[in-house]
Amino acid sequence: MEMVRAVLRPNSIDRVVCALEEAGFFSMTKINVFGRGKQKGIKVGDVQYDELPKTMLMFVVNGRDTQRLIDTITKVAGTGNFGDGKIFISPVDAVYTIRTGESGL
Repeated sequence: MEMVRAVLRPNSIDRVVCALEEAGFFSMTKINVFGRGKQKGIKVGDVQYDELPKTMLMFVVNGRDTQRLIDTITKVAGTGNFGDGKIFISPVDAVYTIRTGESGL
């Protein structure tokens, strides 16, 4: 199992979520976050924005589904411009459902 965290532009989230649902990825956590990348924010006129609003989507998937999830996100969220986002992958050792105590997805 792997945890996939995608930090994306907020204006792409609805399209990404719809595409993920069509691809069979229904379970997710959505969190509004602020951050910046290598470009250290953006400057508009005389104003420097050090932190930009982003939305993070989190998933735990079977390893065989990870690449399909990544491909779906990048296809829909990618504009080719700076600030499209990042995807992070981490191993997950165990998952437990609180209500039932069952382990696994």
